[in-house]
Amino acid sequence: MSLTEEKIRILTIFEIIGRPKEHLNEVLEDLIKRINEEKGITVIEKKLNEPKEIEGKNLYSNFAEVEIELDEVLFLLVLCFKYMPAHLEVISPDRVELKKEDLRDLVNELVRRLHGYDEVARVLQFQNNELKQELDKLKPSEENSSTKKVKPVKKPKKK
Repeated sequence: MSLTEEKIRILTIFEIIGRPKEHLNEVLEDLIKRINEEKGITVIEKKLNEPKEIEGKNLYSNFAEVEIELDEVLFLLVLCFKYMPAHLEVISPDRVELKKEDLRDLVNELVRRLHGYDEVARVLQFQNNELKQELDKLKPSEENSSTKKVKPVKKPKKK
């Protein structure tokens, strides 16, 4: 997909939540390393922050600000779907021109990924319904239920 000669430069924020606290920076470093290994994507600069505790949750959150250069718009779409940044700002160029073939490829990639997510959601929904049906089979019926209200038996009076 050829655009203008100028590459696309973006600033992104990647957030994670987890524990232990010390593990979060390792995960962010690994994520940034994997992004940098992607075809057409180059990490220019990164800034990792210190993990912060989430009150009352026994979890920590952390984020990294990452400046990235991309060869094509398609790689921007790949970055968004594969790594799901929390925030993205386009630094340059100010204007992007696409040929109709490039736009077609971009939209087809978007649709392909959406279909993949939709398929996963449908399978999970089907499995969830099956589990609910199996759970309902295990529940005691109203007639056989031990929770069914039973009139107490009166003790005979002593004479």
